[in-house]
Amino acid sequence: KEYSIKVAYLHSDIDTVERVKIIHEFRSGLYDVLVGINLLREGLDMPEVSLVAILDADKEGFLRSDRALIQTIGRAARNLNGKAILYADRITDSMQRAIDETDRRRTKQIEFNREHGITPRSAVR
Repeated sequence: KEYSIKVAYLHSDIDTVERVKIIHEFRSGLYDVLVGINLLREGLDMPEVSLVAILDADKEGFLRSDRALIQTIGRAARNLNGKAILYADRITDSMQRAIDETDRRRTKQIEFNREHGITPRSAVR
């Protein structure tokens, strides 16, 4: 079965101007999927992101520390239906801490929303 999915790929060989163009095109709906290798990990606030997939999440190191995982997972946090998938053969200590912290934050947010009568909505740009 064939699908018509429009995909863009960001990597370190793409210059800054082209990266900005690709991100703008993704946000405008030109692409359905934006694949990035560590370039989309931090600092981008894109409510359009509904899925973050982390490959080799169990390979310990700088990019798989609990803090790095939380940052990467957070790229989908502005989307009401945002999800993160961590692909791994086992759950590392860093992964468990990231999962625990994410659950803690979610519980706190749900309680706050309930106390203040807030119904979550996806952020819109």
